Amino acid sequence: MGKALVLRVDNDARTLRRLAKASRNADQTRRLLALAAIYEGSSRGEAADLAAVTRQIVRDGVERFNEEGPDGLIARKQPGTPRRLNDEHRAA
Repeated sequence: MGKALVLRVDNDARTLRRLAKASRNADQTRRLLALAAIYEGSSRGEAADLAAVTRQIVRDGVERFNEEGPDGLIARKQPGTPRRLNDEHRAA
C-alpha cells in the first residue's frame, strides 16, 4: 500500500469553498469542494462521494493541487489522436 497523500498546508477548507464559489469550471468546483471536505476531516471516500467522482479522481486531484494549487484542478484538454494527413496531403 502506498504512502498517504497529505494536502498542502497553505490553504484551508474556507479558502477552497470561496474559490469553488468563484470558479466557472464545473470540474474544478467539484474537486475544490472535495478537497475542502478533506481539510475538514472527511475521508477520501466521503470526499469522492460528495463530488460524485471516484477515489482515484480525488487522489489525482490532491497530487495536482499540491503541485499546482487550485489551477491544477481545472480539467485539461486531452491530446487526442494525431492527424493522419499532413498539410501537403490535405491540400491535395
